Amino acid sequence: MVTDFEELVLLCDEELRHREYESCYYVRITRQWDCLREWLSQKEITEFNEDIGNSYCDEIFGTHLMPKRPPVKLRENLRAVRMLISYQKNGDFEFRCRSVEYIFSGSVGETALAYLDYCKNELVLAEKTLENKRLYLCSFCNYLNVKGLGFDDLSIEETESFFASMNYTLASRHNAARNIKLFLQFAYDNGKSIKDTSVFILPDNYKKDCKLPTTYEEDEIKELISSVERASAIGKRDYLILLLATEYGWRAKDITRFSFGDIDWDNNVIHFNQHKTDVPVDFPLLSTVGNAIIDYLKYARPETDVPEIIVSMENVNKGKPLSSPTIHSVVTKYMKRAGIKNWQNKKHGPHAMRHSLATNLLRKNVAMPVISTVMGHQRTETTSVYISVDHDKLKQCALPMPALHSPFYSKEGSHGKV
Repeated sequence: MVTDFEELVLLCDEELRHREYESCYYVRITRQWDCLREWLSQKEITEFNEDIGNSYCDEIFGTHLMPKRPPVKLRENLRAVRMLISYQKNGDFEFRCRSVEYIFSGSVGETALAYLDYCKNELVLAEKTLENKRLYLCSFCNYLNVKGLGFDDLSIEETESFFASMNYTLASRHNAARNIKLFLQFAYDNGKSIKDTSVFILPDNYKKDCKLPTTYEEDEIKELISSVERASAIGKRDYLILLLATEYGWRAKDITRFSFGDIDWDNNVIHFNQHKTDVPVDFPLLSTVGNAIIDYLKYARPETDVPEIIVSMENVNKGKPLSSPTIHSVVTKYMKRAGIKNWQNKKHGPHAMRHSLATNLLRKNVAMPVISTVMGHQRTETTSVYISVDHDKLKQCALPMPALHSPFYSKEGSHGKV
C-alpha cells in the first residue's frame, strides 16, 4: 500500500487522465489535492492514510461522510479525498462516497461482524446485499447497546420498540425484520444466545406494491445513443453498451457477461442463458450491434484473455470484466450528456432502457408473446405490466357507459331535484 502522499497523488492523477474525465472536473479534483497538500504541510505530515484523510475532511468541511443532497462543491471536495483513500486501500476509485459509517461495538457488535463475515465468505453474498445487511444490523446493535441489552434480553416488546424507534417505512420495516431475524438465528446457532430470539421478530403483511416501470420515448433513446462521442476508445465501448441496453433490453449483468461464445456469426444470432432466470434467449445480430462489436474489438478493447467481450479501460482493472454498477454509470453519464428531460427524477439505468424497449414495442402493436420472448420472460403475465404505461392501449379498453333509466339518477328522481 502506497503511503507517501506525493506518490499516491501521482498514481491517482494518472488514473484520472486515463479515464478521460472532463478537463474542468479534472482541474477541480486536482485543486482539492493541492489544498490537502498544503494542509498536510502545515501539520508536517508526509504519510497519508484514511484516518488522516477523514481528519482533514472533518476539519475543513465539517464531515467526512457524504450527506444527503450535498452542494456540488462539497460533493466534489469529499469525492477528491475519497479517491485518494479508496485508491490507496483497493487500487481503484470507489463507486460512491460513503454516506454512512458502520460502527459495531460490544459483544453484540462482534457477533454482527462475525455474521457479516459468514455472509461474505461462506454464503458469498453480493456486496450490495452485504451493504443492506450492515445498514439494518448496525441500527439494531446500536439500539441494544444503548439500552444495555443482550440477545437473551430480547422479547416481542423490545423488538417492536426497536422498529417503532426507527420510524421505518413498510418496505424498510419488512427488509429490516428479515435481516435481523437471520442474524438472531445465526447468534443462536453459534452459541451466542441461550434461546432462539428470532421468534420475537413478528411476521408482517407487507406486500410489495406493483410499481409502474420507468420508460423513455423513442426520440429520447435516439438522443441518448447520439450523444456518444465514438472517436475515443471509451466512446466505442460505451456505444456498444448502450446499444445492448436499448436495442435488446439486456439487464446489466447480461451485458457484463456477454462473451465471444454467445455470438453465432455465421447465422447472425446471439444466444445465451439469462443470468437472472437462466432462461435461454436468442437475439438477431443486428447490423448496428454487429458493427459496434467489430469497431470496439478492432480499435478499443484492451488486450486480455478473458472471454467477456466488454472489459474495463481503467489502468487498475484494465482488461477485466465490468461490474453491473459500471453499466448503470455509463447509462447515467449519457442521460446527462443528452439532456434527457427530467431524467434525474426517474429511474435512469439499464433497466429503464429495458422497460422502454418493451413499452415502445407494445406501442407498435407487437404481440405480447413476442415481447415476452424478447424480454426473456417465462410467463406472458410478467410482461403485462407494460400495458399499464401505454395510455393509448388503455383507452381502447374503456367500455362505453350504458344508458341509465333509473329515476334515482335523473334530475328529478324519487327524492326530488338533485
